Amino acid sequence: MHAAEQKSVQETDGATAKDCVQWLALYTAPRHEKRVAEHLSFRQVEFFLPLYRTVRKWRNGTRPELELPLFPGYVFVHINRFQRGRVLEVPGALALVGSRHEPSPLLDMEIESLRNGIHLRRVEPHPYLVVGERVRITTGPLVGWQGVLVRKKNNMRVVLTLDQIMRSIAIEVDATEVEPTGTHS
Repeated sequence: MHAAEQKSVQETDGATAKDCVQWLALYTAPRHEKRVAEHLSFRQVEFFLPLYRTVRKWRNGTRPELELPLFPGYVFVHINRFQRGRVLEVPGALALVGSRHEPSPLLDMEIESLRNGIHLRRVEPHPYLVVGERVRITTGPLVGWQGVLVRKKNNMRVVLTLDQIMRSIAIEVDATEVEPTGTHS
């Protein structure tokens, strides 16, 4: 290969790597998710911080409705490899989830379905599960997601897990909206 051809290939490879934008999980300091998201917004970095509403009882007897992170300790960022430094410089940002040398990307489908679907249902954080019967959601905006079927009081829920960050959420479903996958965790 000639020197000019090698340069052209290198430029192409560099452009490909630079343009390869992926969703990554950014681990934050405890209770700093909203502050990190604010800093990312100032830096014009695309991010996603899913929130859920809950009512808490305070010591003075009041019951305010709060918006809390659905995945405590994490903000999702949509960046390429050259933006990692800018993201990790944000106060409260600790690390990108993955191996020591390379972050683990999340599937675009997972983030997009979360963005489009969590506001349509009652959602809350759920402890990370490893074992149980797995089901697949068959209808609605979260179609295709697989999770563990659990019961809470009289409602059925599916626990959906993002393995890269070892976090889960529980979402209410009807029995007609899920089908067994035939596998166990």
